Amino acid sequence: MFQDEARFGRISDCRRCWAPQPLRPLVKAMMTHEYVYAYAAACPADGGLDTLVLPHVNSQCMQIFVDELASRHPDQNVVLVLDGAGWHHGALMLPENLRLLFLPPYSPELNPVEQLWAELREKHFHNCVFVSIDALEDRLVEALRQFELDPKRVHSITAWDWIISAASTAN
Repeated sequence: MFQDEARFGRISDCRRCWAPQPLRPLVKAMMTHEYVYAYAAACPADGGLDTLVLPHVNSQCMQIFVDELASRHPDQNVVLVLDGAGWHHGALMLPENLRLLFLPPYSPELNPVEQLWAELREKHFHNCVFVSIDALEDRLVEALRQFELDPKRVHSITAWDWIISAASTAN
């Protein structure tokens, strides 16, 4: 499984949008520094996705995510591929069924979960202003739930050829 975190906040993402002529759409903008963080682990082979929304990115929240991930897959040995963020190297207590494999430094392009974040932002967060951080979190949880319930979509985004061939040769 590939793992990553992403920050979602009350800073609007204004993009082009369709409107019939001669109308010109009005899009509200907001710049409030309130954030929540989405943690995700995706399995490119089958499109499985496990997510959790937490208030911070740090070793304590990473521990919560690792424990939750291991509990969701109690009968599997999970190799979690992740970047070298400082909170990934902290004093994590790894469950018996989980091991970490680090990507090379400064190589986010190797992590397919980055593409999930791009898809999530494009489909669920552009041209949106949220009245509160709770409203943003509700939208984020619902969007992540839609991804979790659609393994074909997750597979289509994360099943890169080199990942699938590496996984099949490892078996």
